[in-house]
Amino acid sequence: MSKAPVYRNFIAGQWVDSGSGESFENRNPANREDLVGLFQSSSAADTRAAIGAAAAAYERWRKTPAPKRAEIVFRIGEILRREKERFARDMTREMGKVLAETRGDVQEGIDTAYYAAGEGRRLFGQTTPSELPDKFMMSVRLPVGVAALITPWNFPMAIATWKMFPALVCGDTVVLKPATDTPLSAVHLIEACVEAGVPAGVVNLVTGAGRTVGSALLEDDRVRIVSFTGSTEVGRLINRACADNFKRVSLEMGGKNAILILEDANLDLALEGVVWGAFGTTGQRCTATSRVIVDRKLMKPFLERLGARAGQLKLGDGLDPSVEVGPLINEGQLATVDKFVQIGKDEGARLLCGGQRRSDGALAKGSFYAPTIFADVGPEMTIAREEIFGPVLSVIPCSGLEDAVRISNDVAYGLSSALYTQDVNRAFAAMRDLDAGITYINASTIGAEVHLPFGGTKQTGNGHREAGTAVLDLYTEWKSIYVDFSGKLQKAQIDNQ
Repeated sequence: MSKAPVYRNFIAGQWVDSGSGESFENRNPANREDLVGLFQSSSAADTRAAIGAAAAAYERWRKTPAPKRAEIVFRIGEILRREKERFARDMTREMGKVLAETRGDVQEGIDTAYYAAGEGRRLFGQTTPSELPDKFMMSVRLPVGVAALITPWNFPMAIATWKMFPALVCGDTVVLKPATDTPLSAVHLIEACVEAGVPAGVVNLVTGAGRTVGSALLEDDRVRIVSFTGSTEVGRLINRACADNFKRVSLEMGGKNAILILEDANLDLALEGVVWGAFGTTGQRCTATSRVIVDRKLMKPFLERLGARAGQLKLGDGLDPSVEVGPLINEGQLATVDKFVQIGKDEGARLLCGGQRRSDGALAKGSFYAPTIFADVGPEMTIAREEIFGPVLSVIPCSGLEDAVRISNDVAYGLSSALYTQDVNRAFAAMRDLDAGITYINASTIGAEVHLPFGGTKQTGNGHREAGTAVLDLYTEWKSIYVDFSGKLQKAQIDNQ
């Protein structure tokens, strides 16, 4: 048996062991006998060392011209493009989603690099006329400081790059804490940063548990930005922990996303969108389709076709090109999914298909769960209201657009939404009325692109956005500048009466 590779933290430009002397295992969720590697169980002292390195590098990095910072980020994108297949295969092995999706995950990192690099020459401020003569006024963006990036396991490279690349272009330095289920993808990203020429201390990687690494990041006053993607429960704790010392906090949290299907919808198209949205990434996306709200006139034919299609989905190791649905990330998530399925049964929803763990044959060594569909779901049921983060879909009947929108909006979250209709008037009404940060028309709830803002309303987030130019507001401070060349004291509104 070959020895599992050991991966280290990256602090101040060096790959280093944790001072704890301890490590944790990263195993393939499709085959728990496959040990991907050993990673550092970092201590608070390790985390403080990484923060110190980022703080020490900040002065030099912020004074590096933004176009030069952006050129380095562009080079990182080129390295990700070159290594896309290797990084994707390792990602499938460590977190389970099918290879086509992990290629897409790396591609999103590439896209983010190219887009963020362009902003190095477009960190625009404003100029505006003064109300007084011989006076010039403008605003500029300036970096904030050390950014702590706390990333999830479901998009281990894409989301890390959403956070890291804008931060670097804006002139902030970074400490990355990846999810313990997917540290290898973070190591690969840092390797690309090193090869691209990111200076020592500008990016740092610390692996380990949230209760040690995460807590140390929140408590240290040298960290000025915290960007978190994960559960609403943890996000609430992070928000409270950062309040006392006024850290800037971006929270991207849960979703309970719905597809609305009206009676005039293209049913074939809607069906494919629902299956992809509900069971892509094994339902482990914050934008996954967790609910489908269907006009009663379509319900019977829709359910017949949906159940048949879901029943044909092939489960297995995501490296197998014929597999459509990979494993859940770990046994804990499998238990959570199973708990919600039981709740659905207890509350009277009708199980259309799935509803159990799959451990037959080649699936015996992994955390597999059958694609599960509940029919006759009431909007008040637990499975229609709480985020499950697994391959479980609730089908809810509605009577027209207004009823569908009401049901869709009546949850605590507001991330993604979708509507299938051929009526342009109803499409625009839905775009206006759906309370969500993202709305798709005649497409599924998943598939965001990097040049538009990503985020949601209500308990999905705290108002900040990832991606697009909106993310720049997290990683920069506005400074207003006034230049008076009149040669005398002018008193603004006093002199302008």
